[in-house]
Amino acid sequence: MTTPTETTGKVTLLGAGPGAADLLTLRAAKVLASADVVLLDDLVDPAIAALAPRARIVRVGKRGGCRSTPQAFIEKLMCRYAARGQHVVRVKGGDALLFGRAGEELAALHAAGVPVTIVSGISSGFAAAAELGVSLTHRRHCQGVTFVTAHLQDHGEPDWAALGATGTTLVVYMGMNRIERVAAGLLATLDAATPAAVVQWAGTPRARRWTGTLAALAAEPAAAGLGSPAVILVGTAIGEALAMLPPAASAAAGIEAGAAPDREPLSDAA
Repeated sequence: MTTPTETTGKVTLLGAGPGAADLLTLRAAKVLASADVVLLDDLVDPAIAALAPRARIVRVGKRGGCRSTPQAFIEKLMCRYAARGQHVVRVKGGDALLFGRAGEELAALHAAGVPVTIVSGISSGFAAAAELGVSLTHRRHCQGVTFVTAHLQDHGEPDWAALGATGTTLVVYMGMNRIERVAAGLLATLDAATPAAVVQWAGTPRARRWTGTLAALAAEPAAAGLGSPAVILVGTAIGEALAMLPPAASAAAGIEAGAAPDREPLSDAA
């Protein structure tokens, strides 16, 4: 490990939230204002760049299933700019520490002797629950939440049957291109009537959502045009929360554009 020197800059790994700039934390805005260089993820609101008026903006697209900037190159950029004494802010969608390869970046920065701090952000899983107006936990139904990605490095599959048996609310990231296999695996241990939901572009004006059952999860969301980026939620706690909504809102099962039921619907553009 290299020892930091007086001329070494620093890196901040910053979670920008699910997309909309107004879901940034106050701390994140303050850090951006002090940045010399900003490495901006693909799914981050471009308006965030305006919060770093004196920074050089470098776009490093990272999006599942799409052509992306190589991870090793991003790590080299952070170390290179920091070695020049600059404050580098690595902006990631959602929370920096959840499915954002922060572990690899932290290892590279520590090995290079670059000081690093982390600023938390709102993960899209929480934003998806907020769009639906549901709670991820419920005292009578589940006491836990499992966050899992369907996009594995070795192109394998998580053990969906085992995950279904945990009794927790499942929040699946990067699962839309494998939604049929996700549903089939969960049906091995969960009832077909288990509540399920999909929220695309959670936390943004482009948000769209589908609610239904696990039996319909494999086909209905995709048939209605929902795709990535989206979060899949499965569990009885979701159904309990939806059942408590007013009749007009609870009747909105299926595809719906907009945010939580007590807000005006937003655009269904995607």
